[in-house]
Amino acid sequence: MKKKTSLSASLEDYIEAIYHIIEEKLVARSKEIAARLNVSRASVTEALRALSKKGLINYEPYEAITMTEKGRKVAEDVIFRHESLKRFFIEVLALDQKIAEDGACRIEHAAPPEIISRMISFIEFMQHCPRGGDDLIQGFSSFCKSGKTQLDCNNCIASCQDQTKT
Repeated sequence: MKKKTSLSASLEDYIEAIYHIIEEKLVARSKEIAARLNVSRASVTEALRALSKKGLINYEPYEAITMTEKGRKVAEDVIFRHESLKRFFIEVLALDQKIAEDGACRIEHAAPPEIISRMISFIEFMQHCPRGGDDLIQGFSSFCKSGKTQLDCNNCIASCQDQTKT
């Protein structure tokens, strides 16, 4: 079994930012990373040295930054976790885009892959299962947005029965 590269939450944020900048511009520069993450250039330099030492980026002072294949894979894993969590928060938990983004950014560093994988499976199950489906997800979303504190199961059941009659 391959040993997973262990990064702090901060270094994961850096590798994710570098990946996105490189996707846009083919290379990254420390000032772009500092601007994207709203950190000092000194903090960026320290992070770049640490990422380079781990073999995730190619870095030399005053030169453009590129990713190694290993770094690209690590960044894609971080981004996958982030996007999966955000999707779950928006589509299943009916959270606002900003709250979902902030929550995903915080949780992506700590959530084990098994939890994220199970959340993705849950979304897929709910969208395709005849007992659940998009109607159930939308129903939960409406419930959350209504601000109600109690379920109105009788009306919900009647509505579902009406839909199956048509």
